[in-house]
Amino acid sequence: MRMGAQILENPTRYQSQAVMMRIVHFSWEFPPTIWGGLGTFATELSQKQVSQGNQVTVLALNYGNNYTPSEKWNGIEVYRPKTLDLTSSFNLFANQDVRSWGSNFKFFADVINYNISAASQLVNTLVRTNGKTFDIIDGHDWLGIVGGMIAKKELKLPLIFHVHSTEGGRSLGGGSQTIKNIEFEGGQNADGIITVSHAMKNELQRLGFPAEKIRVCWNGVDPSKYNPDRINPQDISTLRQNYGITTDETMLFFVGRLVKVKGADKLVQAMPKVLEDFPKTKLVLLGVGDMEADIRRMIQDFGLQEKVVLRNEFVNEEERILHYAASDVVVLPSLYEPFGIVCTEAMSMAKPVVVGARGTNGMREQVIPSGEHQCGRHVNPFDPTDISWGIKQVLELKEQRIQMGHNARKQVIQKFSWDIITKRTLEIYNEFIK
Repeated sequence: MRMGAQILENPTRYQSQAVMMRIVHFSWEFPPTIWGGLGTFATELSQKQVSQGNQVTVLALNYGNNYTPSEKWNGIEVYRPKTLDLTSSFNLFANQDVRSWGSNFKFFADVINYNISAASQLVNTLVRTNGKTFDIIDGHDWLGIVGGMIAKKELKLPLIFHVHSTEGGRSLGGGSQTIKNIEFEGGQNADGIITVSHAMKNELQRLGFPAEKIRVCWNGVDPSKYNPDRINPQDISTLRQNYGITTDETMLFFVGRLVKVKGADKLVQAMPKVLEDFPKTKLVLLGVGDMEADIRRMIQDFGLQEKVVLRNEFVNEEERILHYAASDVVVLPSLYEPFGIVCTEAMSMAKPVVVGARGTNGMREQVIPSGEHQCGRHVNPFDPTDISWGIKQVLELKEQRIQMGHNARKQVIQKFSWDIITKRTLEIYNEFIK
């Protein structure tokens, strides 16, 4: 009997093993290259899997071929195969869909090249030459599932397709049919599918993913790192002063990519109505994206230059944590958000949150909008008037707002710590290890 079956029969005996499971991840993003929630998830999950006694290998992108091809990083074996620029070669047999990407076609070629190179290194070098063995493969999004499918076929190992979002969702109904096809085939070929919220599970079922394969496991956060008690009050004061926020003003905070799906433009449109009732309010927008010029123009058109600060910059994690600490309310009106790690981070920092809660939106599974455990408000992210309503509801009573923040942190500790998320992930892995 393989180890995967033993945990169901005798968990105590299983946990006493020196190595519980040998896991390989195909993750396009991994330190030092992280662009978003997928990279954060893969980084935190793999580290926690190691700390819980598992053997973890990650096959990641070698961005610009500038990184060490292999290394031990925080107990994780990381391999970043060097790749060649195959754009012109791939263009010979690409379909019209991906050719229409224009200058972005190189990105598609790089993704496929990475997947093939990484799968080849796993199969031919790590397993067949070096004799390494693995129990399960976890491929993250379309960016990593092709390599996972290749390795599954060659090594006869169970494959998990970790779906963090879908092409149709990210593009609000548009997107590349080729990527949609890759996602669909990943769902058909994988032994199991892990997705990040019940909202995402519903979306995948509507898209024809096999319902019997799908398991839900939320994302997480480290509440010891995202802890308001760690922050120096003087640092908070300095940050607020840098943004021109006085002691009697309220700071609203948005963090995320400046793209349509994140709703920053809808938030700016909501600000005039917020200011009608709460004139001593300022909004700080932190992020990068192709909507920067549109949002700046919108700020000017609404006459909000003194009330909205747009910082078009990617900051490191510590500075992001300081921004949460400095804010009074975090507003995240995403139109589509499979989970929303920034919401969990804000909650862990004891901040009340106003979140989008229509369609596929995992933030509504995090935020309790009413009752004794209330930690924020749900709003219709497509409607600036409703966004302003949610913000004003939270701003009305300072004492209630502070209590919402305390409730938010309790919610994180009870449901969204990485320890809890990792345990749940390993339980799902074991379901599919035969």
